[in-house]
Amino acid sequence: MPWLELSLIVRAEQQPRVEEALDDLGALSITMRDADAETPDEQAIFEPGVGELPLWPTITLNALFEADSDRRGLSEALGELLPWLEPDQLSFRDVADEDWERAWMDQFKPMPFGRRLWIYPWNIAPPEDDSVIVQLDPGLAFGSGTHPTTALCLEWLDGLEIAGKRVIDYGCGSGILAIAALKLGAISAVGVDNDPQALTASADNAERNQVADRLALFLPEDFAGEPADIFVANILAGPLGELAPTFAALAKPGAPFAISGILQGQHEELLARYAEWFDALRVDTREDWVRISGHRRHA
Repeated sequence: MPWLELSLIVRAEQQPRVEEALDDLGALSITMRDADAETPDEQAIFEPGVGELPLWPTITLNALFEADSDRRGLSEALGELLPWLEPDQLSFRDVADEDWERAWMDQFKPMPFGRRLWIYPWNIAPPEDDSVIVQLDPGLAFGSGTHPTTALCLEWLDGLEIAGKRVIDYGCGSGILAIAALKLGAISAVGVDNDPQALTASADNAERNQVADRLALFLPEDFAGEPADIFVANILAGPLGELAPTFAALAKPGAPFAISGILQGQHEELLARYAEWFDALRVDTREDWVRISGHRRHA
């Protein structure tokens, strides 16, 4: 069935009140995107820091209503709820029904990482060979390997001697890195993320890959685990800097570690920060993104 989409362009500080008004008017769903998307002013937000909910300075809110909803009535009701709203801040369009998840799956193809690791969508049967296969549900994935930082971390994992090791994946998202480590031979893995929905996605993908019994999942405030044999964190430069002492405590002496989610130009400060605890630091890049890897220093 078709839908009616109402779009509003607002400032970040106006977003909570506008979202509340749209919800009061019966919006079936509300999504947000950068109002400057696809312009030189676009700002990427890939993953928030712990406890953060980052927003763009200017936001486009898209609300879906039933196709036969009264456009004029919605406009007038919004005007009453939001007296500061100007007519040129909102627009309507008809949206045809579409299986968005299926369209996403059709674009998600098998991808290789390193010597033997492959990421497959769950709806494509993998080959029966010596490849290590991780299957993901694109409908739940917070990370599919398509982003350069995820690819950098997957390739790093594929190059490790990982059999029998215990891995921590901090900022696990879809669980892709922890699951890949388990499929590569890790004995157990821990995924930590500040988004409960990410933990749900990780659990679902772990079940799909038959490794759920070896993957433990935690919110940051609930995790106080032992140091791991291998540590990886794919978040953003700000949290990576803040959490460096925590990460050092979570890596055993001599443990390989990798951090990513770092833009070119941000890595120098992080190299200096992590040199306090880690040795053999090296930088690898893909497109505009950086991975820093090394080993936890022995006491």
